[in-house]
Amino acid sequence: MSMSFFRISGILETISTISLFFIAMPLKYIGGNEILVKIIGPIHGFLFILYCALVWWEQHKGRMSSNLAILGMASAIPPGGPIWFDRKYLKDSNLQE
Repeated sequence: MSMSFFRISGILETISTISLFFIAMPLKYIGGNEILVKIIGPIHGFLFILYCALVWWEQHKGRMSSNLAILGMASAIPPGGPIWFDRKYLKDSNLQE
């Protein structure tokens, strides 16, 4: 797996989280319109699972320690977490380009 694919998945996961938390959910609970949650929710779910699977894959292949993988998966929860994780811990990583 290339590092660029891993980074892109983290960026897309972040965009989907921010879209869900700060656009779709307020429109649902404040505006009463849940269409965006029905659209963005499943996309976010797929991207979240994809990102966590890629973290697991890198750990499974020995390119990421178990502790770093746990931190990587936990970082997928808050908005912007995957980007923070990439910049803080993977900047000089041995993950192949």
